[in-house]
Amino acid sequence: MFGRRVSLDAAQPALQPGGPTSQPKGQATPAAPTPRATAERAPESGAKPTGRAAPYYTLKKELLAALIEAIDVAQLTAMNVEDARAEIRIIAGEIMATRKIAVSAVEQGELIEDLCNDVLGYGPLEPLLARDDIADIMVNGCDPIYIEVGGRVQQTDIRFRDNDQLLNVCQRIVSQVGRRVDESSPICDARLPDGSRVNVIVPPLAVDGPTLTIRKFKKDKLRLEQLVQFGAISPEGATILEIIGRVRCNVLISGGTGSGKTTLLNCLTGFVDPGERIVTCEDSAELQLQQPHVVRLETRPPSVEGTGEITMRDLVKNCLRMRPERIIVGEVRGPEAFDLLQAMNTGHDGSMGTLHANTPREALSRIESMITMGGFSLPAKTIRQIMVSSVDVIIQAARLRDGSRRITHITEVLGMEGDVPITQDLFVYDIIGEDADGRIIGQHRSTGIGRPKFAERARYFGEEARLSDALAAAKVGDT
Repeated sequence: MFGRRVSLDAAQPALQPGGPTSQPKGQATPAAPTPRATAERAPESGAKPTGRAAPYYTLKKELLAALIEAIDVAQLTAMNVEDARAEIRIIAGEIMATRKIAVSAVEQGELIEDLCNDVLGYGPLEPLLARDDIADIMVNGCDPIYIEVGGRVQQTDIRFRDNDQLLNVCQRIVSQVGRRVDESSPICDARLPDGSRVNVIVPPLAVDGPTLTIRKFKKDKLRLEQLVQFGAISPEGATILEIIGRVRCNVLISGGTGSGKTTLLNCLTGFVDPGERIVTCEDSAELQLQQPHVVRLETRPPSVEGTGEITMRDLVKNCLRMRPERIIVGEVRGPEAFDLLQAMNTGHDGSMGTLHANTPREALSRIESMITMGGFSLPAKTIRQIMVSSVDVIIQAARLRDGSRRITHITEVLGMEGDVPITQDLFVYDIIGEDADGRIIGQHRSTGIGRPKFAERARYFGEEARLSDALAAAKVGDT
């Protein structure tokens, strides 16, 4: 089907694991074309074991070169993935049979699957991307790959063959969303087809080789009730969050890296009325909204000539011309903070965004700093007045030292007292101690505020009674 470019020469020397290769002595092995092929790196002297012996990688490299020569890539790209994999399995099997490669049936199956991953997928990353229990994949050059499972970072026995093969995978990923990464543009944010977030930084900025970081998204989107099961929030706290989402409060979700901000934002958007028009703005589109009327916008980096850049601020400003009912910014990190506050304060109730901060009060300080660094010549008091009139609730997420994730604060923004913004905590997480296995023990509780500032808004939406009941029950609730 592919139209082989070369015949399979039965007279070639047989490839044996650990034995002589099909290349004459002194002649280099043909390099696999890029970016079509990537392979795991053979263990080097002094390196940690990778779970497979060096002959496996040598054999795989030879088979990959032979496979690339035997297929018609033009026809390959025109096929769907499953058909292409089936044809590659057939051709790889013929190559192995012709060259009389002596391996067991299990090893042959592993080799062929690895070759399919190298030609059609992301090489050594494929088995990791298929696992739903992994939160992050961290590739630091061609060293062994690290993953995060259950909040803990672990080293795997998987590695790339060399930095060139890793760079090929990086280029393949970013090219799928119309971006590029090379020496002239060494930093890039992208996404995988399933929405997983990808960051790539390559030499000369990355000294030890290309560095690839993937924040994986679960195939099944988490819901608020699942966060309750995981202990991230109590049932009463979840009810409060649900009401906040329903009654169109303007919300900022703050927290550190990997604290679960985007997951929580996805959960909150689950309570948006299906009839509302939502416009999202992100650096790389990763939000997974389930409403039918959603417009997704994504920033664009500059071209090779340094032109054509579309910033987050450009997107947020354009949102105001798109008749949105809610504006959701994936991450606020610059002067777009001012435009988001303006939108929140001019009839777009229920808008949301995330930002990096350690506490709710620090989140307000961060917003003020972002606006100031954006070149706005406004008095500090004016900026704070805009903030407190725009933001209703700040939700703080945290990743604790045992790897667990908790919602630690639900905080209202009340107003100004002099030049100082005033906030009040409605709901907090108290750490009590830890168990014998080092897991944090704590409890969520209400601070005793019986009637929050947004209670009037809740009454308008018919949620006042539920809000009061949840706050009363949370005084003694724990997780």
